[in-house]
Amino acid sequence: MIQQISINGFKSIPDMTLALGRVNCFIGANGVGKSNILEAIGVLGAAANGIVDDEALLRRGVRPGLPRLYKASFEDQRTPAHIGLSASTAQGAEYRISILNPLENPKPAWAFKTEYLFDGVVPILSDGVRNKKNLNPMAGLAALKLVELDENNPAFTLMQSLKNYSIYCPNTPTLRGMVSDQQSREPLGLSGGRLAEAFFQFRKQADDIDFDSVLALIDWVADIDTSPMVGELLSPSVARSKQVLKFTDRFMKQNRNTLTAYDASEGALYILFCAILCLSPHAPRLFAIDNLDQALNPRLVTRLVSHLAGWLAKTDTERQLLFTAHNPAVLDGLDLQDDAVRLFAVDRNSDGHTRVTRIQLTDQLATLNAEYPLSRLWLMGHLGAVPNV
Repeated sequence: MIQQISINGFKSIPDMTLALGRVNCFIGANGVGKSNILEAIGVLGAAANGIVDDEALLRRGVRPGLPRLYKASFEDQRTPAHIGLSASTAQGAEYRISILNPLENPKPAWAFKTEYLFDGVVPILSDGVRNKKNLNPMAGLAALKLVELDENNPAFTLMQSLKNYSIYCPNTPTLRGMVSDQQSREPLGLSGGRLAEAFFQFRKQADDIDFDSVLALIDWVADIDTSPMVGELLSPSVARSKQVLKFTDRFMKQNRNTLTAYDASEGALYILFCAILCLSPHAPRLFAIDNLDQALNPRLVTRLVSHLAGWLAKTDTERQLLFTAHNPAVLDGLDLQDDAVRLFAVDRNSDGHTRVTRIQLTDQLATLNAEYPLSRLWLMGHLGAVPNV
């Protein structure tokens, strides 16, 4: 797993180092920079794949923008010459870059100023002032070095995790199949446009325990299946895909108790979306979900979050999830006694700099938590990360 991420000079983040676990929850007021953290890793992932341009960023769920919007720019600091990003593992593998692009006359792709790849034993790539050595400084060299590495090499594993990283952000129209998914990344599209196809594959590969743990979160459903027979289930005016989800409502009469994603509760769709990302072998080893708690009842989102660590470890012991949330009930599903489950409070200081503090279960917090749930402690101000309104 990736143990540490460092971010320098990116958007609202002048300088930050994060120690990650398996499940990483980021809470905080709107606009404090939670999504910026996820997007910084997306830029590093694009670099690991060899190029940082709008297409590479969009494919990873990063909002493309002009360089002046990417580089940190604060009244109290000089605008940095470049953006610096790095990731490292417990095995000592590290990938580190600095990239730059003119503010006033930006190029289609960012140039690599420096690029460094280390496998924990020997440097694989250590390159500075790239424009003097490479005919195309917009093309990363570390991605090319991977063909020379064994797939068990820690540097290879690190780079593969970064290359496949994506920020998923489901929305109801896409989950229902009403609009197409602009980025149909494995396994279900960044916005959920391939949910039915992903669930079809999931049912073929999941065991009964996996499926039962998902089904138990949707109390009105007796069963979930897929069908290619869209004509019998959907109105002709509804957009169609190769597979259609079928929900069997346990309270309705037979022959009138089948609902598609177009008709079913949106909460069921968001539950399936999160569960498949955690359990599918086709999902990235490292991924993020922006606003994981949207459209979910407080008690339901607590139960969903309590499953995340187990679901992730079941399919791949190295799989990691980062997610943002605003619903306090999310915190009650986090087992902070498990070091693999980490909670981060995000805020901005008086100069506007994004700051992150890991919330750990200290003796003082544990005493308070014995009387109040974490959700209540957050609302009471004991965890920070609340808006100053």
